[in-house]
Parts: sequence; C-alpha cells; structure tokens
Amino acid sequence: MQNLVLLATLDISNAYVLLIFASLTIILSHFFTIIAQKTSVPSVLLLISLGVAANMGLQAYGVEELNVMKSLELLGIVGLIMIVLEAALDLEFSRETLPMIFRALIVALICLIISSLGIAVIIQQFVTMDFTVALLYSTPLSIMSSAIIIPSVSGLLRDKKEFMVYESAFSDILGIMLFYFVISLLESGGKVATIQFGGSLIITIVVAIAASYLLVFLFKDMKGHVRLFLLIAVLLFLYSMGKLLHLSPLLIILIFGMALSNHQSVFKVFRNYFVNPKDDPIEKIEKEFHLITMETAFVVRTFFFVIFGMSIDLSSLANLDVFTLSALVLILLYVVRALVLKLFIKPTITPELWIAPRGLITILLFFAIPAQYIIPEFNSGVLLYVIIISSLIMTFGLVRDRSNGSPAALSETVIEPEL
Repeated sequence: MQNLVLLATLDISNAYVLLIFASLTIILSHFFTIIAQKTSVPSVLLLISLGVAANMGLQAYGVEELNVMKSLELLGIVGLIMIVLEAALDLEFSRETLPMIFRALIVALICLIISSLGIAVIIQQFVTMDFTVALLYSTPLSIMSSAIIIPSVSGLLRDKKEFMVYESAFSDILGIMLFYFVISLLESGGKVATIQFGGSLIITIVVAIAASYLLVFLFKDMKGHVRLFLLIAVLLFLYSMGKLLHLSPLLIILIFGMALSNHQSVFKVFRNYFVNPKDDPIEKIEKEFHLITMETAFVVRTFFFVIFGMSIDLSSLANLDVFTLSALVLILLYVVRALVLKLFIKPTITPELWIAPRGLITILLFFAIPAQYIIPEFNSGVLLYVIIISSLIMTFGLVRDRSNGSPAALSETVIEPEL
C-alpha cells in the first residue's frame, strides 16, 4: 500500500523519474525493433502508439500539459545530422552498381519534385496559404524514410534491397536540401535566393571536400577511446558554423559520410603513402563511426516518434478535412511513384511501389518550419495519417512479396541484365 501511495505522489519533473521513463522508452524501442523484424510491422507505429499511451497516462495522472517541445530543436539538429550521416555511410559506390545508383537517384529526385509540387497544390485547396509556404509544408510529406526502409528491406532480393537503400537515402538527402532551399526562397525571394543558394552550394562543396581530407588525415592515426565523439563534435561544429554563415552545412556531413564509406578509392593517397594495407585505420574508423552513428540515430528516432505520439491531438483524426487531405496526399504519392517506377524499372515495380513510408524526416522537418511560416490551420493530424497508412501499405507489400517468392526470383533474372 505504501508503494502505491509513493507511486501516486511521484513528481514527473524529478530527474530520476525522467531517467526511468527515458530508459524504459529505449528498452521498449529495442523490443519493438525485434517485433518489427518478426512481423514486418514498422516499429514507428509502435513508438507512436507508446507516445499516445504515455500522453493519455500523464493526463490520467493529472498532468494536463507536458512541454515536450523545448528539446525538439536541439534534438532535431542532431537527428538530421545523424540521419544524413547514416544514409551517407550506406552509399557505397562501385563501377558495377553505378547504373543502379544513378537510376535510384533519378527516381528519388523526380518523385520528390513532382510529389512536392502536387501536394502543395492539394494543401492550398484546404488551407489558405502562399504556394511557396505550401511547398514548405509539402516537402516533408514527399520524403521517404530511410530510417524505416533500410531495416525493413533486409528480406528482399539483393538488387531490390540495394535499390531501395539508395533511393531512400537519396530521398532523405535531396528532400532536406529542398526543404532548406524553399526556406531560403521565402526569406530572400526569387532569383536572389537561387543565386545565393548556388553560391553557398559551391563554397560548401569545396569546404566539405577539404574538411573530409583534413579530418581523415588528422584522425586516422589518432589513438585513444574518445576520437569518434571528438570527430562528431568537429562535424557538429562545422555544421553549426556553416549554418551561421548561411552555407548548406548538411552537404558537409553528406560528403564526409560518402567519402568515408568509399575510403578505399577516395583516400587512396593516404593508403598508399601513410597506411599499412593490412591494417587500414581509415577502414577501422569507418566501421566504428558507422556503428556509433546507427546507435545515436536509433536513440534519436526512438524519442522523436514517442514525442510525436505525445503531441498528437487524437480528436483531429476525426476531422473530415484532415482525413480527406491525407487521403489525397497518399493517392498522389503512390500514383506518382507508380508512374516513375514504371518508367525506370521494368517490367515489375513491386514490392518497390509499396515501400514508400514517411517517418522521422517528415516529423523533423515539420517541427523545423520557422515560426513566421507556421500556419495554425494546417492540422498535424495529416502527418499521423500519412505516416501510419504509408507504413501499413509497406507492411502489406513486404508480407505479400514474402508469400510470392517465385515471381520475385523471376523478376530478378529479368532485371539483372539492366544493371
């Protein structure tokens, strides 16, 4: 009885109570990942449900409003950097895979642009806003989630799995760049913003290439147990400085990650002159850095989906306009995707057609919309509908593909010569 009284008088703001909740969230997220691997149900749905349940529990406990949004900006910045790094470290290039990588890039780019423009038009039919502002809202909804796709496609045939990994990574990276380009258009306007963005792009690429070589040269022979977090600290510093100087700092992160994942060809000069081929420290850095990036991204994803679930107003889901807008967005996304895939992937476009979930990047960018462009009339319930339904569609596609093994095998023999 005494324990129950103690539980009823817990202070939610107590540091130890918060630590308990945070620890339980990460533990549950691990089990959700195992469940997702066994059932093909994306863990994002379970995490959002956990957030909704936590919010209902807090309200029942008497906590009417818990301010969970204050930490989102800092967590969002780290999350974006980790997601771009994780995606970049998965982009390994070779002469044999270049045609497939190029095709994945084209598919991701065309789907992103057409979907963003189309969704912006749809949004304007429901919410009064300028087209460029509508484009700012539509871009996050047009980005596929590599955070959900990459762990989910491990059971696909090799060619299909690699295509989806590259396409989702490109969708993340290009979508983030488009989002911040639209913000620069809104802040500066028209051609001026385009020229400024192009100039900052060139400067950023030069800085990124120079920084990549310098960082690898400095870190490849560094001893000690803290070099990886030191490297992350340097990247965070470069990102923040680039942001303050109005550059495109995510490109620095992207180019560094791609250079590290392809270190055998990019940093050949270091391997030839400074590194013993039998004990390549750059490869060791890449493997360890990939691991720590995945772990950090896992934690960020966990808390973001839970916080998103806690911030959801379930009553908004009963709004007919929210449901109609969400349905039109989803229809457009899959129609555009079907047409583009049919153009670039023949003769079969399944299960790739169904693997287009929205997730963490959508939420991150939605919360990153500058305050002056926030339109209260745009209901965040649209995000929930699009994320949940697109994840369920992916689950259906993966389960269906798993039950039709023979046709998939035939499709691989047809696609192989094109690659």
